[in-house]
Amino acid sequence: MIIGNKNFDFKNNCYIMGILNFTPDSFSDGGKFNNMSSALKRVGEMISDGADIIDIGGESTRPDYVKISDDEEISRIVPVIEAVKSEFDIPVSLDTYKYKVALAGIKAGADMINDIWGLKYDNGEMSRIIAKNNLPCCLMHNRTDKNYRNFLEDVISDMEKSLEIAEKSGIIRDNVILDIGVGFAKSYENNLESIDRIDEFKNHFNLPVLLGTSKKSVIGITLNLPSDERVEGTIATTVAGVLKGVSIVRVHDVKANARAVKMTLAIMKGYKNGRNTY
Repeated sequence: MIIGNKNFDFKNNCYIMGILNFTPDSFSDGGKFNNMSSALKRVGEMISDGADIIDIGGESTRPDYVKISDDEEISRIVPVIEAVKSEFDIPVSLDTYKYKVALAGIKAGADMINDIWGLKYDNGEMSRIIAKNNLPCCLMHNRTDKNYRNFLEDVISDMEKSLEIAEKSGIIRDNVILDIGVGFAKSYENNLESIDRIDEFKNHFNLPVLLGTSKKSVIGITLNLPSDERVEGTIATTVAGVLKGVSIVRVHDVKANARAVKMTLAIMKGYKNGRNTY
């Protein structure tokens, strides 16, 4: 898949998506990078640490987040996208579910749309914009309730509807990445099951899959730790995801997770009698 000017081999590799929350109220970094100089410094650090894509968001989607207007979100993300594209040679993903924000972000230089509502938020407007611009997109599983009859079957059914919207709008399948949506409309147990069965999810759709668990509550609950002490837990989920075939991990702590991915992939090469059998 081509994202920006980079070719991503999702069948044979796992890539690092570094998170840049350009917000004052992120659950994980609390507005730490909510000005241009600190944001650009952070992007430079993430690239040096091994990031392959930078995911920029202007509205926090933490639990009980406060929704902001399209105009406010646009005013946050457009300058930072333009600055990142000017300063660095790296693909930029825009984390938004609002089509007006996506349109402004694409004009500013965004190379990909990361939609936490899987194209279901705005009656097809987002999918039409993505299709018109022939951009890659990541479609995440989400819903308004946690009432599952059969968890994985229901998640797959929900995602099929997102893919139907994409197809009807003209988004080519080769431009689609899926995200099982850890932390969204799921219980603690559902989140653990999402990580454990992400290989089944991937195999059903035969599409690249992104895993986004970085510092999330499933780690905090398991380890009884606050968000700023969840690096090791995140790495454990990253390793599990790579072993199960995910193509992208979306993380805050790029260096540690990039090293974990590299080591895991090396083990997976399948050396026997001193030869690579992968």
